[in-house]
Amino acid sequence: MKLLRRKEGPSLDTRLAALLEAAALGEGRLPEQDVSGARAVAERAGARRELSLDHTVAALAGATGSGKSSLYNVLAGEELADVGVTRPTTSTAQAALWDGDGAGPLLDWLEVPHRHAATADGPELSGLVLLDLPDHDSIRLSHRLEVDRLVEQVDLLVWVVDPQKYADAALHERYLRPLAGHRDVMVVVLNQVDRLPAPAVERCLDDLRRLLDGDGLTGIPALAVSARTGQGVAELRALLGERVSERRSWSARLAADITTAAGRLATAGTDAGTPAGTDAGAPAGGAGKWAAGAERALTGALCTAAGVPLVVEAVAKGHRHRAIAATGWPVTRWVRRFRPDPLRRLRIGIGQRPETAPAGQEGREVVGRTSVPAASAVQRAQVETAVRDVGEAASAGLPGPWAAAARQAARSRAGELADAVDRAVATNSAVGTRRPRWWRAVNAVQWLVFAALLAGVAWLGVLFAMDYLRLPQPPLPTVGVVPWPTVLLVGGALAGVLIAALSRLAAWAGGRRRARRTAKALRSAIGQVGRELVLEPVQAELDTYARFTEALDLARART
Repeated sequence: MKLLRRKEGPSLDTRLAALLEAAALGEGRLPEQDVSGARAVAERAGARRELSLDHTVAALAGATGSGKSSLYNVLAGEELADVGVTRPTTSTAQAALWDGDGAGPLLDWLEVPHRHAATADGPELSGLVLLDLPDHDSIRLSHRLEVDRLVEQVDLLVWVVDPQKYADAALHERYLRPLAGHRDVMVVVLNQVDRLPAPAVERCLDDLRRLLDGDGLTGIPALAVSARTGQGVAELRALLGERVSERRSWSARLAADITTAAGRLATAGTDAGTPAGTDAGAPAGGAGKWAAGAERALTGALCTAAGVPLVVEAVAKGHRHRAIAATGWPVTRWVRRFRPDPLRRLRIGIGQRPETAPAGQEGREVVGRTSVPAASAVQRAQVETAVRDVGEAASAGLPGPWAAAARQAARSRAGELADAVDRAVATNSAVGTRRPRWWRAVNAVQWLVFAALLAGVAWLGVLFAMDYLRLPQPPLPTVGVVPWPTVLLVGGALAGVLIAALSRLAAWAGGRRRARRTAKALRSAIGQVGRELVLEPVQAELDTYARFTEALDLARART
């Protein structure tokens, strides 16, 4: 028969580290009280683990008149605690030690000054440090604060109640119910049962167990004891001996503290009762599902507000303007210099002259902001709406505090959007100032054609002068019946105009292509700005929430 090994849970160190990580991730997002409480638990756990692990600190806690000091004396074997009618009797905690060598630093940490060696025989209790606490319902605030402090620090809690006050609401609501997660390190003792007949004792125990079940302490040991007659004391001593011999109460207490602190962080980080670590955190693991549509809407709003349509149109017009100035007929191209460049009017590509820029870097150096018209109020409202929609889409299904953090993350860098988008527009639109290589070739051809035209003009001028001066005419070559000077003049003019017309047509088509490429580049660059300033902070928040839930799950896992 094959035996199945029980899968071991994470170690105490691992859970402690996970709790600290969850507290750090919840900083600024969850209530400070819960975050600081988790850190206090971690600090307390670290301090306890550095002290004696061979000693188990058990505390007798109870209300005024419950007889815990009498029970303390019986267990210790001598009158260590004062027992009297005047209340309260116990003002400060005191300790009884069984083989207490090495327990000094532990008691110093607990701030228990009064220490006694127990005289009662009990080898099974070796290593026990038994504390007698002040009354938790004392009329003195200092007593109640002392109880609250030590209840958070001891390894084992023994709650002593009496038949008259075992149902006291203060005990159940202030201590037992909040400590429901510590059932493994708690014992309830019904003291003074010698005052009741046997049937009444059983009824009281049954009623006490019913109340404990209601507090979430199902299965917690509940013993009937009489400090006066000794009834049940042996059973209590045996139970304490068993817990001490196991040497596990300290780790069980720390594990319960970690679980409780993690549970409080989980409660603080939930909305409408949805526990952290459930499907409420689904967006954190599937960014594409929420980001795709939100990114498209955000990019569209940013492009409109940045004047991308205006810039794209200026790129097309600017390309045609510069093409005509570079490839037009030299006789008329100079007129273009008196018309403003559409891109330069928007202060795009003014940092470096295209003809002096390195290949592939024309117009990349941009100084200052562009002169693209500022976004209108409607366009700014559209951007704000798109940013808000990103936060809403990302926070859908998240618990309240984390949803608020995701929405805040979407707006955290919104003030940087305008400048970043303007830089993206300037950088990516400046490519529209680059001169294609064919412009130089066509320009050279135009000047050759223009030179031919000038040659024809000069030739005809010489012939006219010779005819005017009645000089003999030199032989005149012809093309067919047309003289070469006329061919050069007319052909040069027609060729220049034709080349200019064809170049303008090519510039128009090139302007459209460049405008499409610029529009694509601008949308990509502006989309990247939106991702860096809006989407990435939101995704970082979702990743933080995912790590928070993982850390909580690990912290709450049973060791």
